[in-house]
Amino acid sequence: MSNDLSFAHRFEPGNRLEAPPLLLLHGTGGDENDLLPLGQAVSPGSALLSPRGKVLEHGMPRFFRRLGEGVFDEDDLRRRADELADFVEAARARYGIAAPVALGYSNGANIAAAMLLLRPDVLAGAILLRAMVPLSQPPQADLKDKPVLIISGKLDPIIPSSNSAQLAGLLAKAGANVQHPVLPTGHQLTQTDLTMSREWIKAVGFLQVQAGAA
Repeated sequence: MSNDLSFAHRFEPGNRLEAPPLLLLHGTGGDENDLLPLGQAVSPGSALLSPRGKVLEHGMPRFFRRLGEGVFDEDDLRRRADELADFVEAARARYGIAAPVALGYSNGANIAAAMLLLRPDVLAGAILLRAMVPLSQPPQADLKDKPVLIISGKLDPIIPSSNSAQLAGLLAKAGANVQHPVLPTGHQLTQTDLTMSREWIKAVGFLQVQAGAA
């Protein structure tokens, strides 16, 4: 674990050029170790950058404050998204990695969605697991052809299906290449989330390698 950048974090170097680096963003109560196994399973050989959220809610780390279940402190969210984006840029310079694909779950997926809207150049794409619309008045972002996978749970008691569909439409309207499968499950992750994410990241990594060779 490293504390010498603005976030406590873990960094695991990659060993496959065709595997894009991943920015791992945990859910409420997780930490910088939480999603490392998922990242390794989704994209073996990817460099993994995994920060710990700085906000504590009853002792549980999060990436931004909320006022209630599904009600975000949007001023704090905007500030924290900028702070996280600055960290990613500093970490890229430190570790010599390309712009990462965010892999976020729940609270981590929500701040990744906010970063896409507020600082779109920081991320190469995103896997958003159980995400919802982060901002009630989002800026007009340019996400031209940026790949985004949103995986939602039809039975999710926290996120209405209409909200996740709204997020998919919002990112697609900004130009992102969005895929949005909805699984017959709740808020927790399943093996199908892993399988879908792994297949999607293979395609994204291939496209990035092809673009670099062009």
